[in-house]
Amino acid sequence: MSNIIKARPKLYVMDNGRMSMDKNWMIAMHNPATIDNPNAPTQFVEFPIYTVLIDHPEGKILFDTSCNPDSMGIEGRWADSTQKAFPWVANEECYLHNRLAQLKVRPEDIKYVIASHLHLDHAGCLEMFTNATIIVHEDELNGTLQTYARNQKEGAYIWGDIDAWIKNQLQWRTVKREEDNLELAEGIKVLNFGSGHAWGMLGLHIQMPETGGIILASDAIYTAESYGPPVKPPGIIYDSIGYGKTVEKIRRLAQRTESQVWFGHDSNQFKQFRKSTEGYYE
Repeated sequence: MSNIIKARPKLYVMDNGRMSMDKNWMIAMHNPATIDNPNAPTQFVEFPIYTVLIDHPEGKILFDTSCNPDSMGIEGRWADSTQKAFPWVANEECYLHNRLAQLKVRPEDIKYVIASHLHLDHAGCLEMFTNATIIVHEDELNGTLQTYARNQKEGAYIWGDIDAWIKNQLQWRTVKREEDNLELAEGIKVLNFGSGHAWGMLGLHIQMPETGGIILASDAIYTAESYGPPVKPPGIIYDSIGYGKTVEKIRRLAQRTESQVWFGHDSNQFKQFRKSTEGYYE
């Protein structure tokens, strides 16, 4: 007779502030001009930035790291053009290290950090996690390091962030194109979404004892509107064919495993989440 106690992880949703951008970046061509409406208006929309901490008996796991506290302002790491197109607003409580501190967690306590991809609002605080294994898609790391080597100072990959990762000698574990469903801990698998929104996207499938299945999709699916059907791709995209395949892969997995899909930046969904200041999922 088995008397093994199944792992009882706790999952915390951490609010890391708000970003805004032209809605065309989120839903490409969402309001196209026509002969009847030749100057169709565009829209500046606000959306949440969040990270997920899984306090697991086998080790603490962090999914994404939001924006760096030094991103905005005259001395900020982000280019002026990036700050104007994608402004991030967060009080100090929203900074990742402060959200972790509220839970009495230090950066050095984290065993694994999953970087869904390396854009400015997902990988901004990677430099803090020098004890952790940083799990990232190999194509994503390769492409990002090229932007650094080419001294590109504008866009979604932040030169100052990458510089800090290199100087802090992070411990990378890259997921190769053909690898998928990598078991990280009991009930937790790294999903390989491949290319789409970025060069290489990762997600997480979490099986919680009470909440059930959760798929952390990150920017493989921005919002419920993106998910559809029909699938609506974003304006920030590297591989449009790969993007569509990934969304359908997530849909099949969600149906098969009866899992919720947590989107990367859905304001309505985020409002429904239990935040780390209110409690956790188990």
